[in-house]
Amino acid sequence: MVDASITPIDRGTITADSNNIVEGFSLGSAADPNPETVMADGPVYNVVIDHPEATILWDTGSHPDAADGHWPEELYAAFEHSGLRPLEDDLADAGYDVDDVDAVIQTHLHLDHAGGLYAFEGTDVPIYVHERELKYAYYSAKTDAGDEAYVAGDFDRDLNWKIVHGDREQHFADLEFVRLPGHTPGLLGLVLELEDAGTVVLAGDQAYTRANYHDERPMGGQLLWSKRHWLESLRTVQEIERRRDATVICGHDGDDLETLRGL
Repeated sequence: MVDASITPIDRGTITADSNNIVEGFSLGSAADPNPETVMADGPVYNVVIDHPEATILWDTGSHPDAADGHWPEELYAAFEHSGLRPLEDDLADAGYDVDDVDAVIQTHLHLDHAGGLYAFEGTDVPIYVHERELKYAYYSAKTDAGDEAYVAGDFDRDLNWKIVHGDREQHFADLEFVRLPGHTPGLLGLVLELEDAGTVVLAGDQAYTRANYHDERPMGGQLLWSKRHWLESLRTVQEIERRRDATVICGHDGDDLETLRGL
């Protein structure tokens, strides 16, 4: 157990069709062939981990110009992001400066998670990312294949990449990186062993909301690189929760964000 604290950083709200968030959320039937579209709000947040070995930033959120052309127009229309601000401003509101950050952990490089990397361009701050994620992000952003949710302008920069190669690695005491493929090929979850709060799993977008995790309902097809891998990763997180009596925090769930604030 490590004497570390965790501070959520509010980065705004994404609004999207619930069918993107939970597969088959609103299905038509003979009686109701055209069900009403249900839009869902989800918080975007980063986390500062004050660890004895480093001040660590978990994810960097969306680019502040996402609504002004940094994101492709059709993606912004599908996943509208309100409350956009520079990473520096949101960190400042929580009492931190970009210069306080000693290391960054990128769960993955989708546009709502990697958009603040500009703040670390040209610095020696290590940016931890999984090998599979970095390769797939470049493949997606630089070719016509892959996943359209990667924006080259987020990560194709002069950054001090620290590549995670394994399925489980530890680079800081009582802080374990766990690869959870499914949403993307190289999504990284984080398992923290905290003195005060016990085991905390930051699952990231392995589970967008509680319905994905507790009800085992996958995200919509556009949000999954591989449903088979997603199910396997779900079992991995459930096993950690069961064995270590862990608190699991989902990537965009408002209630989970409140839980995180109370730890």
